[in-house]
Amino acid sequence: MLCNRVQLRRTAEEQSFTVSYLVSSCGLSPEAALCVSQKVNFPSADRPDSILTLLRSYGFTDTHISKIAKTRPNLLLSDPINTLLPKLEFFHSIGIPPADLAKTLSSNPALLGSSLKNQLIPTTSWIFGINLEKKIVPKIAALIELGVPASNLSLLVTLHPYVLLQSRNKFDRTVKEVLGMGVNPCKSTFICILQMMIRMSKSSWENKMEVYRKCGWSEADFHLAFKKQPLCVGISEKKIMSVMDFLVNEIGWKPTAVARVPSVLLYSLKKRTIPRCSVIKILILEGLVETNMCVSTVLTMSNKDFLDKYVTKYEEDVPQLLNVFNGKVSLAELGYKFEETCVV
Repeated sequence: MLCNRVQLRRTAEEQSFTVSYLVSSCGLSPEAALCVSQKVNFPSADRPDSILTLLRSYGFTDTHISKIAKTRPNLLLSDPINTLLPKLEFFHSIGIPPADLAKTLSSNPALLGSSLKNQLIPTTSWIFGINLEKKIVPKIAALIELGVPASNLSLLVTLHPYVLLQSRNKFDRTVKEVLGMGVNPCKSTFICILQMMIRMSKSSWENKMEVYRKCGWSEADFHLAFKKQPLCVGISEKKIMSVMDFLVNEIGWKPTAVARVPSVLLYSLKKRTIPRCSVIKILILEGLVETNMCVSTVLTMSNKDFLDKYVTKYEEDVPQLLNVFNGKVSLAELGYKFEETCVV
């Protein structure tokens, strides 16, 4: 019975959170948000936050995002890296201007739900007259010669076809740069790094390196982090500075330590990082868990695992724990505060 009550309460809270999120982050009216919440449910802000960040990086305005949230809200639960990004990059690679792309896709969001391989590429190649065999096959042959395995080539064609649609000069130059970083062509990370470097201009790369230098990273730290998690160079300067400030100055993590687990930089500071660290801080102060907790483990584990292991398990001991986890109550409001090395 207790489990059923907890589940019912969690479901109701998730629906309430969904309505609140649609209003505050997607610009929907309370009435529209309530209607949309009958079709989609956000367990947390992690996935929709990632989607909105990605869309905004491609020029989508609040108006565009609001239209997508109203007409195709399930897109906000898509996999941003493996599902949405390849389609956005593909449209960009065939020369559609950002403003036109945002306007078109927000008016026809079903395009973002279409199969890239079976629908979008065949259709657009016919419309734009792209000679796929002439443009793509030589590049695939070059990658095979380098030792890129068939399984990774399949990922490249399926998830990142825009890489193969670049000019031959740009493609060859970028491959050479990736190899120069010491990345093994046989590893799947080779494809991930190649597609990210294809996307970035030299000035963008240098600017991002400078941002991380300001946060205490050396050039070696930057390259290490990029090779571990290429998406860390796609984060805005504002987010990098705020996340690093919290992890280093509030939690007591050394900048070099963050570089070894760069995936933590991708998480929402407000919706994931601060609430999780707050939960652990309370549990430590109440003597319910050991003090030598690992920051990376706390932040990278799934929402369900964290909820089960650190929230639901101790709800009777700390009644406000679920509200802390959901970001509704802060440490300060409960009379706690962060101290250096509060989580090690």
